[in-house]
Amino acid sequence: MMQIIPTGETLGATVEGVDLAKPLGARDFAAVLRALGEHSVLRFPAQQLDAAQLKAFAGRFGSLEINVAGTFQEPGHPEIMILSNIVENGRHIGARDAGQDWHTDMSYSETIALANLLYALKIPRRDGVALGGTEFANMHAAYAALPEELKTRLDGMTVLHDFNKFWEMMRQRPGSLRPPLSEEQRKKKPPVSHPIFLTHPITGKKVLYANPGYAIRINELPERDSDDILAFLFEHQLQPRFRYLYRWTEGDLLFWDDIGTLHNAQADYGPDEPRLIKRCQVMADKVFDPGFIRAALNEPVPVS
Repeated sequence: MMQIIPTGETLGATVEGVDLAKPLGARDFAAVLRALGEHSVLRFPAQQLDAAQLKAFAGRFGSLEINVAGTFQEPGHPEIMILSNIVENGRHIGARDAGQDWHTDMSYSETIALANLLYALKIPRRDGVALGGTEFANMHAAYAALPEELKTRLDGMTVLHDFNKFWEMMRQRPGSLRPPLSEEQRKKKPPVSHPIFLTHPITGKKVLYANPGYAIRINELPERDSDDILAFLFEHQLQPRFRYLYRWTEGDLLFWDDIGTLHNAQADYGPDEPRLIKRCQVMADKVFDPGFIRAALNEPVPVS
């Protein structure tokens, strides 16, 4: 039977007793969806998945995005992006700097992301310690801890998110190989606005939906006020009490909630310490449909 074992920290749980190479039954699917809302970061250890199986699991939760950059895609499966620092025949086989600063995936898109899936094939280690961990921040907790007067003031306001902000931040890093976005790429992902406080479709609770990677402006405020409040929110949401560091093991599939978290990929490994991970991005085109949620969660949760 499936067992969901919480980390005991602000985020995270391990899901045991599940082979994701096989389709989830309705009961297990309900349990995973509910656990995603409750724990935000789910680890499925010791998985053995091919590309079709990875896509099949991810696609149960929403449509799969094809990254706007259009590079480092699994041959025949453009929905799977390769993250790696490995060089073969003089060329990088994957994106080597993906996610290396605090952000929320797809907040720059009109249809936001529900979740991200990363499947680990090679993990660098030094002195027996896994490198390249992924750190998360809890946006349910960050919202709850905001001053009440700020919650009231910002309620109903929206934030402008821009894909190019994070892209340019990565380009400024030493050794970056990222080119500027083309005009065509920019047109595919123009800046978009979302509520600064979103109601989470699984938990029904509010989350702080503004992140340092993509948020550039609170639309309803003068520019200076917007800058000051965003600076406060970015500092607030990254307090240690809201953060959880996950360390990888080969065969792990990590499935995390993009609506209720921020994340940051730690770049603490060198070019001679190989890392290979495959990624699917699940969009939130299903989860905001109350009918989908009612149908999906109409099953009892297994007791861990």
